[in-house]
Amino acid sequence: MKQKIVLNLNGEDYEVFVLPDDTLLDAIRDRAGLTGCKHGCDDGKCGACTVIMDGKAVRSCLMFAISAQGKKITTIEGLSKGTESLHPIQKAFIEHGAIQCGFCTPGMIMFVKSYLDDNPQPTEDEIRNALAGNICRCTGYVKIIDAVKAAAEEMRQ
Repeated sequence: MKQKIVLNLNGEDYEVFVLPDDTLLDAIRDRAGLTGCKHGCDDGKCGACTVIMDGKAVRSCLMFAISAQGKKITTIEGLSKGTESLHPIQKAFIEHGAIQCGFCTPGMIMFVKSYLDDNPQPTEDEIRNALAGNICRCTGYVKIIDAVKAAAEEMRQ
């Protein structure tokens, strides 16, 4: 039986109807219509579904939508105010060619945002270790690591 819940997504409340076993990813994409986070592995291994909940990166494919009520959730759509004011991480990913097919990019960027909020001055080794849980099949990570270093520098200024 479907249940009505309210999700706070990017500062807006969305009333959505979910089944008890619907994931947060399903609710965000299919009920609220925010399609930036992606279905990748559906078991938390790839990071394509990463969103920020109450300041921390979470895999939305691993959470029931019902358990996200009352939480503040930011998706890639809420990170910037359109193309005129991209977040420094988004700019760095573009400038450093850290996006190719773009499938992993929203989840990668959301993870990096949470990571840099916690560790604003990471070493390259720390970045490599942190990114180990996010799969990119196109870039080989070199450009992503360069983008994270550049974004960290920009965000510190």
